[in-house]
Amino acid sequence: MNLQKSKNSRFARLTRALKLNFLKLLRAPGGAHKVSTGFALGFGLELIVISTASLVYLVFYPIVRLSGGSLPAAIVGNVVGKLTFLPIILMPLAKQIGSWILPAHSMGQGLVHESAFMELFRGNWSALSELLLGGLDILAGMSVFGVILGVISYFVVKFFYVRALNRRFERRLEKRKQAAMSPTSASVLIRKTSQS
Repeated sequence: MNLQKSKNSRFARLTRALKLNFLKLLRAPGGAHKVSTGFALGFGLELIVISTASLVYLVFYPIVRLSGGSLPAAIVGNVVGKLTFLPIILMPLAKQIGSWILPAHSMGQGLVHESAFMELFRGNWSALSELLLGGLDILAGMSVFGVILGVISYFVVKFFYVRALNRRFERRLEKRKQAAMSPTSASVLIRKTSQS
């Protein structure tokens, strides 16, 4: 019973975190294009974080600013990308796609051998190229996934952003109409006109 309760609470916490990030996204400065661009960049760059050993964060801010995206939306997109665990799930498929893009014969020996790590510790720096070229196919594959999922997330976020803004606008109009139609507002209006 207690295990089931903890699973439900984890799911509820994850749901609340996603809702909170969506609300932050709606309140991010800028229009629909700026917010969608920022989210798409953050989400797409999250996919290549593991394969670049987090070095992508050095260029995260300049990329978002140069593209005209919203930085808060990019951060939310990055967090949502972390919560989905997509970089880990897609890594084997990305390695396969990367090996199609960058064939093994053009990258030297192809597969990374376990001995390459030991050779690196012994001072053999030629093993470094083997390690780097072995991760290059994963980087290429994750870059492809980042571009594809970034473009898809741009349109999804733009759709939901515009829809949420229209709903908020309609609710405000309804509240104004109800306030104008209520008897208390009519009596206040009558008093103001009779006093002047």
